[in-house]
Amino acid sequence: MPIDQHGDAILDGVSLRSLPKVSLHDHLDGGVRPATIIELADAIGFEVPESDPDDLADWFAEKSDSGSLVEYLKTFDLTIGVMQTREGLTRVAREFVEDLAADGVIYGEVRWAPEQHLGGGLSLDEVVAAVQEGIEEGEDAAESRGHDIRVGQLISAMRHSDRSLEIARLAVDWRNRGAVGFDIAGPEDGFPPSRLREAFDYLASEFFPATVHAGEAAGLDSIRSALIDGRALRLGHGVRLAEDLEVVSRAGEEVLVQFGDLARWVRDREIPLELSPSSNLQTGAIERWGTTIEDHPFDLLYQLGFAVTVNVDNRTMSRTSLTRELALLAETFEYGLDDLEAFQLNAAAGAFLPVEEREELIDLIADGFDA
Repeated sequence: MPIDQHGDAILDGVSLRSLPKVSLHDHLDGGVRPATIIELADAIGFEVPESDPDDLADWFAEKSDSGSLVEYLKTFDLTIGVMQTREGLTRVAREFVEDLAADGVIYGEVRWAPEQHLGGGLSLDEVVAAVQEGIEEGEDAAESRGHDIRVGQLISAMRHSDRSLEIARLAVDWRNRGAVGFDIAGPEDGFPPSRLREAFDYLASEFFPATVHAGEAAGLDSIRSALIDGRALRLGHGVRLAEDLEVVSRAGEEVLVQFGDLARWVRDREIPLELSPSSNLQTGAIERWGTTIEDHPFDLLYQLGFAVTVNVDNRTMSRTSLTRELALLAETFEYGLDDLEAFQLNAAAGAFLPVEEREELIDLIADGFDA
């Protein structure tokens, strides 16, 4: 299904870009416009590898397509480098929300790690305030164009640093002022959620929700720790949960699968999986099953009843959008509009919102797809 020059695709006569969407796994520093990177870098004297936006976009795509999460993460040195001032943070956040709105998103959660943005002398509170200002400006700009969108912050701690409890306290302090949840990010393998148990204990004591990157660069033990030590209500990626599924037999389209205890727990409790097809391919998260999008266990997880959601992870690195990810899945697995709607309803049900607001979001999605 080709994506046109406007970033849209048509399925059953319907514009995928126009459909209401929910974005749960979207990194702020992974969605900076290349042109903005160049302009911000020029203002602060920061060196960039390319001076043309299109060339810089090509550079990100090339460097990110490494098959390694560690190598993939190195590209963030560039985006984070230009996000060290209040002006830079606010602009990036504003444009981020505008890009979500242009993609048809009506509710989004943007994750980012405040501790990585202190190089310009700002405090943790100041960087969160700068991002929140940009989010609100982006929401207002979208509204002026006739698109209602709400975006909440997922405050992330870097899993390999020693500031997780401090960042957890920061997240709770910003509850009701823009923060809707907590996350841990960075290199997964070797840095399990159990390492940050004190922070997760604090969050649990404050009844503050957490999603945890797990099952991307590490396997089932990482997912288990996310659920037990992190009390994760969602799994960031979680794609390697499929390692706990054994295909016993195939007969035509009928597949008999044996569940491991971990996979059954996640499926039966409808814990959302924040799957990001293009990113999962780029980072090697699906290498056990293959190297093409057809090999992604997304469809297996969906057919078995897991609460799968579709996400971009990093728009700039993967040169993608939520519209593109949905089109890619629809073309690969022959999904129809009902399937794409199911993915959005799963995301709405898993959003870190009060139940009344989740129900309103579900109604908006149903109305949008019906229309």
